[in-house]
Amino acid sequence: MKRLSLIIPCYNEALSLPVLVRELEDTLAQIPDIEYEILFVDDGSSDDSLEVIETLAAAHPFVRYISFSRNFGKESAIVAGFEHVGGDYVAVMDADMQDPPKLLPAMLKAVTDEGYECAGARRVNRKGEPPIRSFFARLFYCVINMISDVNLVDGARDYKLLSRKVVDALLRMPEYNRFSKGMYEWIGFRTKWIEYENVERVAGESKWSFWKLFKYSLEAVFSFSTVPLSLAFVMGLAFLLGSLAMIVFLILREYLYHVSAYGWTSLVCLILFVCGVQLFCLGIIGQYLAKTYLEVKRRPHYIVEKQNLRQ
Repeated sequence: MKRLSLIIPCYNEALSLPVLVRELEDTLAQIPDIEYEILFVDDGSSDDSLEVIETLAAAHPFVRYISFSRNFGKESAIVAGFEHVGGDYVAVMDADMQDPPKLLPAMLKAVTDEGYECAGARRVNRKGEPPIRSFFARLFYCVINMISDVNLVDGARDYKLLSRKVVDALLRMPEYNRFSKGMYEWIGFRTKWIEYENVERVAGESKWSFWKLFKYSLEAVFSFSTVPLSLAFVMGLAFLLGSLAMIVFLILREYLYHVSAYGWTSLVCLILFVCGVQLFCLGIIGQYLAKTYLEVKRRPHYIVEKQNLRQ
């Protein structure tokens, strides 16, 4: 009998976890000829999430958990899940019920019967989301698809169901700086997208502030595109050619008309502008250098403090 492993990263989701387990149990019971396990990855929660998970594990033999020594981030939690599940099929979903468990049968069918290696959930709208956040989210997808080789689907969630082949391919990508949505697209494999209406959180508040989302978007840009480096080169070349043309123009004007160049204010503004461009370009280079620095240190993605994994 085939096994389905569900990986659920958790960070301060104590209120939603019992609801999620009940919903998953009801949904998975409707899928014939499939064994399943649920692996909760507690990402250093500061609320009662771990205690709730331990209670659920004591009551349900299919519930397992890993608890980190601190908050390492969702990407590290996903890596830990991939490394510790052994299912023939692996699903990744959030704990807040915004990834509807009722989609699992259709996702599993796509991978088992329809020839796909991956099934993903895609929101067809952003109902309930602040308009400014929706605007910048759509802007991000437009920009990243223009400057990178991967094609990210607007509205795609981290909610995925993967074959073992896909999981093994992802585990062969050990980089420290991770952006899962891009990695799913980079490895290829056929993906079926299952669309659904946006669902509100069952409890609590989102842990993703605008600033965190902005930093995460930069992670995507610097992980899957070298266009910013090319932009820095093009800007530097443009200013070099422009300055040479200006020098030739001023020399000719002085030679022909004996008119000296005046305008200290405009000169200072120009110097400040060019210095700003230089610092901007150095900042781009610094970001890539910082990512390289983090990679070469080869620190672990996470440290486990507590777990109930069966040997």
